[in-house]
Amino acid sequence: MSDSMHEVQVLAPPGVSGGLFEVARRRHLLSLIVRKEVQIRYRGSVLGWLWSYVKPLVQFVVFYVALGVFLGLNKSIDFYPIYLLSGITIVTFFNEAFANGTRSLVDNAALIKKIYLPREMFPVSSMLVAIVNTIPQIIVVITIALFFGWAPSLAQVAALLLAMTIIAILATGLGMLFGAINVTFRDAQSFVEIIVMCAIWASPVMYQWQMVATQVPGWLFVLYRANPLTASVELFHYALWFPLDPEGAQTLPSLWEFGFLALGVSVVVLLFGQFVFRRLEGRFAQDL
Repeated sequence: MSDSMHEVQVLAPPGVSGGLFEVARRRHLLSLIVRKEVQIRYRGSVLGWLWSYVKPLVQFVVFYVALGVFLGLNKSIDFYPIYLLSGITIVTFFNEAFANGTRSLVDNAALIKKIYLPREMFPVSSMLVAIVNTIPQIIVVITIALFFGWAPSLAQVAALLLAMTIIAILATGLGMLFGAINVTFRDAQSFVEIIVMCAIWASPVMYQWQMVATQVPGWLFVLYRANPLTASVELFHYALWFPLDPEGAQTLPSLWEFGFLALGVSVVVLLFGQFVFRRLEGRFAQDL
């Protein structure tokens, strides 16, 4: 009798997820979910895609008038509109990916209870939808910056891509972490709303990092720089604002070192989010 007849095929238990690796293997399904989310968002809307610009632009106008005009930051920071809009763009990407990722499992409860698919796909798709909405905003910032003479170096383009990568990984990890907790404890969603509200103030979006450096102890400023949002915002400033050669502008000390540190922190958050997600995944169908 041949050895092939004695071979025993090992079958995986049904419903066991391969985590993010399985999401990567099912890229076609992921693209369908992203397409569906984008279409649902603008279904029945008169403005459609224009809503991707309305909220951040209104937010920009409010902050620009309040801080740039009334508080005079427009005079003390060269090209303040570009400085402000570039920071708002990357923080908006984080806020949207994080908040929608937290709600993604609850919002897709009917699908989760009916069929099996990698549940991580929902937070990941929320992050990809946020990218779809963020890229046009980046194009708008670049278009405006071009009128002021924007001419970036390769390092500055790399800084923009690094910032997007940091936020994509960080938001996915946090989306999985809080999304899994939110299935059982819906208070997580309210907690995330507080984090999102504070995010724009926890990084140098509307002010310069020098204001923090002069007001806090050295060790606290190190923690401030280690915040992935701070590093991402300053990388965006370096990519979109610094090429305009603003007077008196200074990069965040050790910008690249803290940028790669932020990338490492984001990867750790992603791994921890995946760990918690896998531990709680067995209760999803029951709790939803």
